Amino acid sequence: MAPKIYLKYMSPPCRAVLTVARALELELEIVEVGDDFTKNPDILKLNPQHTIPIMEDDDFILWESHAINAYLVTQYGSDDSLYPKDPKQRAVIDQRLHFESGVLYPRFVDAFVPVLMGVTTQITDKCFEKIDEACDFLNSFLEDRTWLCGEEITIADASILCTMTAIEMAIPIDGEKFPRLADWLQRGKELEFFKEANDEILEKMTAYVSEKLGL
Repeated sequence: MAPKIYLKYMSPPCRAVLTVARALELELEIVEVGDDFTKNPDILKLNPQHTIPIMEDDDFILWESHAINAYLVTQYGSDDSLYPKDPKQRAVIDQRLHFESGVLYPRFVDAFVPVLMGVTTQITDKCFEKIDEACDFLNSFLEDRTWLCGEEITIADASILCTMTAIEMAIPIDGEKFPRLADWLQRGKELEFFKEANDEILEKMTAYVSEKLGL
């Protein structure tokens, strides 16, 4: 039985799970959910944190996209290249994922959620500055390496690609200021498994965000 994933397609963490699944050539049972989904008492029994994505794999329940992706690679991957078992390699991947959850993604949320909720039609200068700083960090991570953690793509690249492609819907990445980051982003978007998981929804998301911003 395929793992079941509860998700919203417009969520970067949810798209990250789809991206890793495509990289693994793993079929998922996808359940797209609405805004009130996580308030359902039955769902709170699965995940008391009110968050998506949520994974059901037989009787095993897991939430938080980074944890889900690590599990999918470990449980279903034909090898460990996306999340190597080597402690030092894995530590670097984990650091990048912690950077996303603790720095990059909260800054995306601060910039975009007020717009998507109709609270404002502008991204603030402070939000631009914070995302610019995060881009500078990412650009430095890519010094002397092709991907964020080395010469092979990992779940850190897959996850951060989903957040960065969401960010660039309204905040273009300055290729002159962040050349390594811009090159990485372009390489990532050209990966076939990334395109399969993301291209269609990114097109819809970009149109939706542009309308909210009055672009």
